[in-house]
Amino acid sequence: MTRSLTTICDEWLVLRCQDGEVQAYERLVRRWQDRLWRYAWSLTKCRDTACDVTQEAWLAVVRGIGRLDDPAGFGPWVHRIVRNKCADWVRYKQRQRRAEQTLTNEARGRHNNPTGQSGISEELASALEELSGDHRAVLMLHYIDSLTVAEIAGLLDTPVGTVKSRLHHARNLLKQILER
Repeated sequence: MTRSLTTICDEWLVLRCQDGEVQAYERLVRRWQDRLWRYAWSLTKCRDTACDVTQEAWLAVVRGIGRLDDPAGFGPWVHRIVRNKCADWVRYKQRQRRAEQTLTNEARGRHNNPTGQSGISEELASALEELSGDHRAVLMLHYIDSLTVAEIAGLLDTPVGTVKSRLHHARNLLKQILER
């Protein structure tokens, strides 16, 4: 398997980061920030949350990059960190929502369901919001971040066939939504 120049550059930056070179961290952040933010947004559907999650992910990268044994595995590793930070955020929001509902029920006897909206373009954002998180994530990873099906499978810890199926269904659903 041949490696691309960008992959080799990322590996080199990871090795330099492991040696503690601050400039290497800065370059790595510049190279990966946008795609990690897009991935976080695809999972959270909230711009501000995607920013927060991405920032927390970078802190985790700084703390843990020395333990990354294979620099070639940086991409899947950092995507897993973002996915885990998003899952943490979802759990936090669920706890917060339950606490707010409890307080609201006690005070007024009503439920409170806060929601947030964010998007790339109005039409596309609206269509993407109608998709499940799994479908939205595979579309963003494949078409925005240009990851292969195999790379997405490794990133999501999912069989290749499942990724292909999700991608197929996501494209069809998105097409149907946009044609409405």
